Amino acid sequence: MRQEGLARLSSVHLKKNRSDYIVMYYLIEDLKTAIGKYANGQVLDIGCGNKPYEQLFANKATGYVGCDVVQSDKNKVDVICEATKLNFPDAQFDTVFSTQVIEHVNDPFKMMQEANRVLKQDGLVIVSAPFTWELHEEPYDFYRYSKYGLKAMFEQKGFEVLEIKANGGKWAAIFQMNINMVYSTFKKKRLLVKLLKGLFINLHFTALLNRIAIWVDKRYHDELLTLNYVIIARKIKNV
Repeated sequence: MRQEGLARLSSVHLKKNRSDYIVMYYLIEDLKTAIGKYANGQVLDIGCGNKPYEQLFANKATGYVGCDVVQSDKNKVDVICEATKLNFPDAQFDTVFSTQVIEHVNDPFKMMQEANRVLKQDGLVIVSAPFTWELHEEPYDFYRYSKYGLKAMFEQKGFEVLEIKANGGKWAAIFQMNINMVYSTFKKKRLLVKLLKGLFINLHFTALLNRIAIWVDKRYHDELLTLNYVIIARKIKNV
């Protein structure tokens, strides 16, 4: 049974001293671009949590509904349902949006079949999915996705893939994963760990590393390794 009331992301405004700044910097920028270019009409946010991205749809959507498997800590979820059993009629939405959710769904093909069902013909879907990340929200952490796996799954479920965007390159991924590993050590109570934690958090060493990571990644960009992908696709047939 999934735990209700877990703290979730609530805003797209980020502080540079956050341990997840690098991944969120690229993800938010790429979602902004995708939403601005493709989103329209009635929007369904699958796995909406606290609806942190709703504000990005302000000038694009005529309606915004969020569903999730449990209620969020800020009570933002409109409809409680599973991603594989969406509690909505056929062809209700113009846009389906889901970010960092599909890896937590044990049957992602069924999730995309349901997204297809609730979309109107030629409706758009915008999904983000991780390629590089450690285990999280255990035991509900099932998959990681390459761009080729995403393309194959979406096409199998009646979509034409329009774009697949890597969220940052190899340097962003390497810096972010190293910061993650350092922060996971902060859970220990040893004196050396406490000193290290003070250096990273109180002396803003994390913010410095985040700035360096973004600069290096843009200067020597290489998508051989990335943190996430954003995929945009159009419904072309019912499945």
